[in-house]
Amino acid sequence: MTIQKKSSGNIKRRDFVKASVITGLGLVMAPAYTFGRTSANEKVRIAFIGVGGRGRSHLQNILNRDDVLVPAICDIDPDAIQKTLKMTKGAGIIKPDVYTDSEQAYLKMLEREDLDGVIIATPWLWHTKMTVDAMKAGKYAGVEVSAANTIEECWDLVNTHEATGTHAMILENVCYRRDVMAVLNMVRQDVFGELAHARCGYRHDLRGVKFNPGVTFGEGASGEARWRTQHSLHRNADLYPTHGVGPIASMMDINRGNRFVSLTSHATRSRGLHNYIINHPEGGKDHPNAKLSWELGDVVTTQINTARDETILVTHDTNLPRPYSLNFEVQGEKGIADFDYHTRRIYIEGISEPHSWDNMNEGWLEKYDHPLWKRYGEFAAGSGHGGMDFFVDNAFVESVKRKVSPPLDVYDAAAWSAITPLSERSLAEGNAVQYFPDFTRGKWINNKPVFATQGDEY
Repeated sequence: MTIQKKSSGNIKRRDFVKASVITGLGLVMAPAYTFGRTSANEKVRIAFIGVGGRGRSHLQNILNRDDVLVPAICDIDPDAIQKTLKMTKGAGIIKPDVYTDSEQAYLKMLEREDLDGVIIATPWLWHTKMTVDAMKAGKYAGVEVSAANTIEECWDLVNTHEATGTHAMILENVCYRRDVMAVLNMVRQDVFGELAHARCGYRHDLRGVKFNPGVTFGEGASGEARWRTQHSLHRNADLYPTHGVGPIASMMDINRGNRFVSLTSHATRSRGLHNYIINHPEGGKDHPNAKLSWELGDVVTTQINTARDETILVTHDTNLPRPYSLNFEVQGEKGIADFDYHTRRIYIEGISEPHSWDNMNEGWLEKYDHPLWKRYGEFAAGSGHGGMDFFVDNAFVESVKRKVSPPLDVYDAAAWSAITPLSERSLAEGNAVQYFPDFTRGKWINNKPVFATQGDEY
């Protein structure tokens, strides 16, 4: 049997998954396993903790599959629950049980024996606790980014996994972005030679997210303004490192032959959020929020050193007016790539004209397009964030189905998330050097890369 296109020319992801389960076509994201290594009638059971905007985005991808059941959902927001039930009804699935009476309602849900895994998309301060509780309950946990807020929480993730044998996956979707995976393919094919340096970051004007509506945050606000803005008020740190660091960590084999060793951080003064408040039509100099003192520097830069003597420059920049950018750069002994949505350029010595950039869109990205995207890019279309959400959700589901370690595991979650508390400590101590714990306890030396490796699918 082969996968046939529908007459419209579009292949539904749902049909793809069903066909793949039946025929065993294609490898999708697990070493030495074919896609859907279950019987045609076997389904994996995934529940949701947190069904706000991000949680529902994951749910939509899950509802497009024929190999997943959604027995239960949990959220304390009645509006989020109603929107989710409307989605599940529209998908024609059995109405999931709802857990919503308190912030601890998810614990009751985790007691169920009919759950294989949970996807956690809640405010940051809940991520570690819910992931740890899920692993203790024997449920695979897929947790949104970042996975932890403190070094202690990073160790909680690792220690719980090692004590229970249950897995957790950090749902870092940017690792699966098409251009990112093409550059990863170039790195692994030695296009750049031995890597020396990388740059990345999260540079995204979030003022309209941190204040919603108007200049409101906290109680009475909407969306992420209800909780995310508090971090900017109380913490000076790189608050959101994984979108940039995750892809670079895969390229530099972090936790798999390499590791983060140390970092130093620097921050500018804080002006952006105050200026936004006083200049907003609903704010002004006399608005109560104009009197607040914001801890978060407008631009936080962090320099990381690795065990292989590479450096990584990470930037957090969310309080000033600017276009969106993750600011990627990868540099090695043979050349360099500087790429994001707004610019994609590359220079390879001996191939590019001396001292001149090549346009990566002109042949480079097509030539090095990762096998995952070549095979399944059409099915990923429309899944969110340019298709990368399909791949990250699929990786989690397939790991649960096969009962194997996910490609982005608790050690990745700990190492990447540790940047936040370590950068906070560095800034508090006058830009002092901070050292990463070895969360793998020495296993990084012999661990082999598993993410999106050739011949495997995640």
